[in-house]
Amino acid sequence: MVKEAARRRRGDASLRPQESRTALYDEVTARIIAQLEAGRFPWVQPWAAPDASSDGLAPGMPRNALTSRAYSGVNVLLLWGAVIEHAYPSQGWLTFKQAIEAGGSVRKGEKGVTVVYADRFTPEAEKQRATQSGGEPRSIPFLKRFTVFNVAQCEGLRSGLAPEPVPLPEREIVPVAEDAGEHANERTAGQSIIEGRAAA
Repeated sequence: MVKEAARRRRGDASLRPQESRTALYDEVTARIIAQLEAGRFPWVQPWAAPDASSDGLAPGMPRNALTSRAYSGVNVLLLWGAVIEHAYPSQGWLTFKQAIEAGGSVRKGEKGVTVVYADRFTPEAEKQRATQSGGEPRSIPFLKRFTVFNVAQCEGLRSGLAPEPVPLPEREIVPVAEDAGEHANERTAGQSIIEGRAAA
């Protein structure tokens, strides 16, 4: 225990990756729990169209405003939560460097949202070892964190960044789907579901 504390004070690199990863998991979990405790369900997309009659939330999936790449996984929950919490009118996000690259800047005092990127890589030495031994190269998993800012937190951004998606109509009737629903009702009419049996 004393040795571990001393290694931490010295900044021993062998302690950093696991602690950093655990802290990141804890941070993400705490943010999702806080949203649930506030009565928000982070997995429910804010569908409202950004107009005067709504609360200003942008429809669609969170995406990088510079590259148009959609965020995925837990990042969707984290970014939707931020859009809901701060009522951002956009689902576009940028890193600090990307805001500068886009000709603008993040406004002073703005707080970003942490997103994560997980992947695997295979070091060149491992590829060479696998080639020589005839085995499969082992890849190393990694987890990186980035801080992103909603475009509403930025100023001076050039025009032409990834445009906001067109809001969906309140309800769109798709004839094929409506027909399928009606036929399903006809097939199941008069049938009942009994719980506790081995077969449906």
